[in-house]
Amino acid sequence: MAAPVPQEGLYILLSFLKPLSSSPCLVFPELPILEAVINIRNRLTALKKDRGEYIKASDVNQLYQAVVKQVTKLNDIRDDKTAYNNRLDTTLADVFSLLSLFYLTIGKTKDTPATYCQIASMRQILNHMNESAVYNETDLAPFHKRLTELRQIIQQDAESGRHPKALVKLLDRQLNECDAIVKQLQDSLSVLSPELIPIHQRLVTIRRQLVALAAKEGSHKAELKPLLEELRKIDSTRVDGKFLGPGGVVPASQAICSSLLEECFEIAQEIKAHEDSKNVASSLKPIYDRLTEIRAELESLVLTHRWSLRETDLWNYSLSLQEIDRMRVDGKFVDSEGNRPSGQYVLLYLLRRCYGLIYRLLSSSEPVSEELMPIANKLSTIKKCLNEVLKYGGPFNPRDLYPYQLALFQIDSMRKDGRFVGVDGSVPEGQGIIMAHLNECHELVEMLKESMDEGETEEDEDDYDYGTTESESESESDAH
Repeated sequence: MAAPVPQEGLYILLSFLKPLSSSPCLVFPELPILEAVINIRNRLTALKKDRGEYIKASDVNQLYQAVVKQVTKLNDIRDDKTAYNNRLDTTLADVFSLLSLFYLTIGKTKDTPATYCQIASMRQILNHMNESAVYNETDLAPFHKRLTELRQIIQQDAESGRHPKALVKLLDRQLNECDAIVKQLQDSLSVLSPELIPIHQRLVTIRRQLVALAAKEGSHKAELKPLLEELRKIDSTRVDGKFLGPGGVVPASQAICSSLLEECFEIAQEIKAHEDSKNVASSLKPIYDRLTEIRAELESLVLTHRWSLRETDLWNYSLSLQEIDRMRVDGKFVDSEGNRPSGQYVLLYLLRRCYGLIYRLLSSSEPVSEELMPIANKLSTIKKCLNEVLKYGGPFNPRDLYPYQLALFQIDSMRKDGRFVGVDGSVPEGQGIIMAHLNECHELVEMLKESMDEGETEEDEDDYDYGTTESESESESDAH
């Protein structure tokens, strides 16, 4: 648990993520604070890069307290009524983002600071969804659910006083901003007439398939043909450019479906016209190559994150994506002459795909510290194997269970006073989850032993019946 921190102060955090224009310059009293915050960021970065040792909760908490101390000093200097957005504010935002990733790495996923990066990641995705206007109710439901879960974490910490009130207020405000975007997206869908909802949902799906196709290399004629045929079929249902409802009535919200249909045709034409050049103009090729590289690395992490991911690794990916995102002018990528080359859909698809993968990795982070993750992974594998053995049954003997029992004994012997202890003598996060997995594995082994004993008993009974029959036969033959 994080140590109690001063309840006063931290109001400066409340302006972190707003587009501010006033007070862009540092004042002299802020310079020592900026130097201290930069030093903290450097220490966080160095800690992030150090793969030789596991990240310790004590180190993270120490840096968190150091940040709180500097922000408290800053509050004494600044005016609560003035909005600030200078280098100190952006550096503090970086520090809190990094700290948030560190909290996930040490397994403190249920602590308020751990929600910071998750909320920021959600807001990026929601803003892109709002910009593209390509989504449906099914897409919004997971965000609504996750926001509710994060709000519960923040409210619980607020009631217990584990973190400063102003930090809780900042994150609560960010949650409200995300909720507002979700509501705005839901409201825009609410204007859809019931008759047009199936068409809209199908067009959203087709558009996603098209941009995914555009991002792939090689020829796509075979995959593109059925999508074009379906688009033409949808288009043929329109009369004088309008979709009709039952009885020939023209439903409201025609513009949403019509514009989406036209956009699908536009993407399809771009795929056909630029297949040979991989759909991206030469001036945008460096961005395309970088996004493709990031996507490949993130997709690999999605598959192997339980074994290879340290959540702080996502920091570099987030920075790269933000730099690429900032290159856009009015939502489009431009070349050196200010023109908008072909390949916009492909780049936006790759950018949004990468944002989505980062969010997926953040939201799937388990409440187990990095130090205990190898044990958790080993238990998960043992449990999976034991379940398979139990599912398909024998015949097997005690020797077959020996490898599992040995592995569980080795894990059991790592405990001290019933707990798994870190290298520095601390008790890492995730004890409950690991003990639950360990107990479940022991129960599975016992179940397999029982099934083995039952099999042996049946065998003995069969042997006994056979022996009795044989002796009876001998008696009968002697009588004769």
